[in-house]
Amino acid sequence: MTTYPAYAAPKTNGLAIAAFVLSLLGFALLPVIFGHIALGQIKRSGDTGTGFAIAGLVIGYLTAALDVILALVVIIPLIAVGASGGFA
Repeated sequence: MTTYPAYAAPKTNGLAIAAFVLSLLGFALLPVIFGHIALGQIKRSGDTGTGFAIAGLVIGYLTAALDVILALVVIIPLIAVGASGGFA
């Protein structure tokens, strides 16, 4: 009878999953941080989850870009109008 060694499947990196989930919830900074850390850990340890980490990074960066655009297009003009004494 032939015996085979036990096989342990690689685990999915927890920070990669966290980056992806937080990016879907609309966060921008945490997914970017977690995604970069997760990619480094995956490279060192051989875990899986590269797709989750990259997706979290992409969505996080897009959310951050949209936040900046929103600030430039909407919030700053509103502050300028308020500082000038209104529309009158």
